[in-house]
Amino acid sequence: MALSSGVTASIRALAVSLLLAISAAAPSSKRSAWKKVASTAEGGVAFTLGEGTYFANLEYPKALLSLSCKTAGKPDDIVPFTVISVQDSPVTASSLEGIVAKYLAGDDVFSTDFLEGIYLAYNGSGSAAIDASAVSYLDSVAPSNLLLDAAFSASAAKTTFKSPVTIVPSSSGAALPAGPYAVSVEPQSIAFNMVYRLYEDEYRDFLYGTYDANDGEGTWYPLELFFAKKWYPYVPVPSRIYSWSDPRPLAGARVAIKDLFDMKGLITSGGSQAWATITTVANSTAPSIQRIVDLGGVLVGKYKLAQFASGANPWDWQDEHYPWNPRGDGYLTCSASSSGGGCSVAAYPWLDYAIGSDTGSSMRRPAAVSGTYGNRPSQGLMTLEHVMPLGAATDTAGVFSRNVHSWVHFAKHWYAPEMHQSPNITGLTPLDVPDNTLWPKRVQYLTDYLPLANPAAEAVLQTFLAKLTGTFNMTLERVAFSSIINGSSPSITELNAATSVINSLTQYFQVGKPLVEAWAARFGGRYPPVDPGKRAWANVNATRYSQPTYDAALAVKRRGVDWFEREVLYSTAESCSESVMVWDIGTGGLPSFREQDLVTNNTAAAFLAQVPARAAVSGASICPIYGCVDMTIPIGQVEYFSNITYHVEYMPVTVSVIAKRGCDFMLWNMWGRLADEGVLKEVKTGRTAF
Repeated sequence: MALSSGVTASIRALAVSLLLAISAAAPSSKRSAWKKVASTAEGGVAFTLGEGTYFANLEYPKALLSLSCKTAGKPDDIVPFTVISVQDSPVTASSLEGIVAKYLAGDDVFSTDFLEGIYLAYNGSGSAAIDASAVSYLDSVAPSNLLLDAAFSASAAKTTFKSPVTIVPSSSGAALPAGPYAVSVEPQSIAFNMVYRLYEDEYRDFLYGTYDANDGEGTWYPLELFFAKKWYPYVPVPSRIYSWSDPRPLAGARVAIKDLFDMKGLITSGGSQAWATITTVANSTAPSIQRIVDLGGVLVGKYKLAQFASGANPWDWQDEHYPWNPRGDGYLTCSASSSGGGCSVAAYPWLDYAIGSDTGSSMRRPAAVSGTYGNRPSQGLMTLEHVMPLGAATDTAGVFSRNVHSWVHFAKHWYAPEMHQSPNITGLTPLDVPDNTLWPKRVQYLTDYLPLANPAAEAVLQTFLAKLTGTFNMTLERVAFSSIINGSSPSITELNAATSVINSLTQYFQVGKPLVEAWAARFGGRYPPVDPGKRAWANVNATRYSQPTYDAALAVKRRGVDWFEREVLYSTAESCSESVMVWDIGTGGLPSFREQDLVTNNTAAAFLAQVPARAAVSGASICPIYGCVDMTIPIGQVEYFSNITYHVEYMPVTVSVIAKRGCDFMLWNMWGRLADEGVLKEVKTGRTAF
């Protein structure tokens, strides 16, 4: 998140020292010149500046100042600029040095190369002054253009600067956030264009980068720029400084979006080139995603997913090249549907969150194998309007994060009551989601799915469980889930069958059937090129795929959820969820790989999504069936010997925790408490999580 209240004294002192050293070495001669790399069809320009590669949106400037400038730029030229916002008067060298040091320490976009032009904006009241030390500092920086707010007029009139000075009328730059810009300088105007740093998606987890068109219509543009040498798409991230004065709770948070969610101006592909061929750009942004924007979040790209949110194995992907997991030897699986989300959050420190969906396991398994925090929320917690459906009544939306407190912060603002899904879609009772600390009394250790196959990973789990039960004064019980649901009404067999119908019918009618028919009409009766898992659309059973069948399945699910919340996970006066269940959605602490042979020919590896013979149902299906909340959290790591690097590597150890439907915030409060106690930690990006 953005640094909104400064940096620590030690960091500040270090950055100030660095800045003073730069100033002492004649910064005007040390600044790098910008070099154009490419223009885009949407009116943007990519350029290099120093060691960074950047992008500027020239089509829709952030601000256009009608000024008669002292110097004019060449046609199609830009000037790297920095808006420095000050509040105190007089402005001194020390205050300017401190502000620039803060920019350097808190932002990965800004560099001293952007001091080629300076706009000194005053946010105080009345007139302002610039003292002699500030003048000396600005002269040492020697910007090619120096803009001063009108508040400095009287002071500037008494001062001689080495740089050309232009006074900005008090109303012209009022809405312009501080930070770096690419400025188009013309004789009568100055256009401040937002700057994005271009990061290479070296793990190829994204389909493409995105940025706000700033057209006033809520449009998003794709960034159609790639690093050709290594086939990486570029992902644009804006300066964090822009958000430092923004009071919204997610201001400046960089968020990746699964390509199931509509973003206005972009094609939602669902991971299918065939679907992208027959569809058009979205004319609105999904409400779930628009809420992130309204809260101040920045959408930086669409990431890869298993086609149509399926549970496909890595080797079954055809349209897209499977994303890469940064953990371990680099050949570990990213799991399936929301794979690009979990792996990108694990890979990139410049990315804060990723939004995904979970119908069968698509948030939780990617979180497990990437060692990130991820959730399948209670059924109905987030609207899925303008999101490509899979099961509709079993679809959910979740968020990946590396930091517990950031995860909790995001969730509590995103999952607002007004964003809940209609009971007409879920078929369940309206959600009540209390934000409380009514902790569970018991932890149920599900022996159908535990212990972990790797003894070293099980030791990590046991240590975590001891701290969990000790912190919250809970008892630990070993119990088989099959015994818990023995005698349930409806039976687990009936419920599993009903969920299977729900998970396939909606997508067939809203995606599969339209695709098959449109493709046949356009291409001489041919079936569309889709990944193996969706070729079954050619042989759909019309009896099974009918609205009455779906309605009947939904009624079965409702009875199952009601029974579960009455007999198994229920609320009491003392507990939101009287007990929680722990289980493993991962691979038992054993590595699982992106290549089938690396798993098949390795006795120390495991396939994902394997249901133990002793289990009555896949553990991943518990909450899709019963509507409950299931969160996956990283708790440690274990070593394995890699047949790729022929070296000892490390993989994450995770655990999944299930609570009663509606107790999401209670669980997040538990994780926040465990983070405060040092039990849960922020995970790192890259090869190891810890």
